Amino acid sequence: MPNDLSDASADPSALAALPGLFSEESRVRAFAAVALGAGSDAEVARVAGLSAKETAGALRRLREQGVVAPGDGGGLVVAHGRFRDLARAARPAPDPAGDPGAADGDRTGMILRTFVRDGRLVRLPARWTRKKVVLRHIAEETFAPGVEYPERTVDRKLRAWCEDGEVDHVTLRRHLVDFGHLRRSDGIYRRPVESARVGTA
Repeated sequence: MPNDLSDASADPSALAALPGLFSEESRVRAFAAVALGAGSDAEVARVAGLSAKETAGALRRLREQGVVAPGDGGGLVVAHGRFRDLARAARPAPDPAGDPGAADGDRTGMILRTFVRDGRLVRLPARWTRKKVVLRHIAEETFAPGVEYPERTVDRKLRAWCEDGEVDHVTLRRHLVDFGHLRRSDGIYRRPVESARVGTA
């Protein structure tokens, strides 16, 4: 085969080439036909509704990129291992210095990019450790430590985070209180100075 699947992780250009590979409709249709069980060129042509020439060209490119390969019985199959290798190649490389602080920063950034977009909370993570990260971020971005906020001000600020999201501002406010990022007394809320350290152990 022109592209050995075992070399996929060592070839970053293969990952960049993937969108271009599937930018041609005939290749997408041929690939889908193989995924649905078409095992020969003729079957691919029939299932995909392509001419013999279109099928030959599409399968040639799919084979070259290693996403379609001969199976154990000789028929065509999707090379799932190729996609696994490309997914591994797309992951960020570990920090060579092994700096745990850098790793924590990368993990925090990944969590925030997943659950917070354009200054809006998309949803709260189900996992407790991730929820801590998201709530701490919202508290630090929204409330100054030691400043007192009436409930209506807290609600107004939190509504901005919840716009078009799955979580309402009342739920978010309750979580911030439960996790210690806001303290409530007689309808007044205050972010403690030490809140950045609460629940981080």
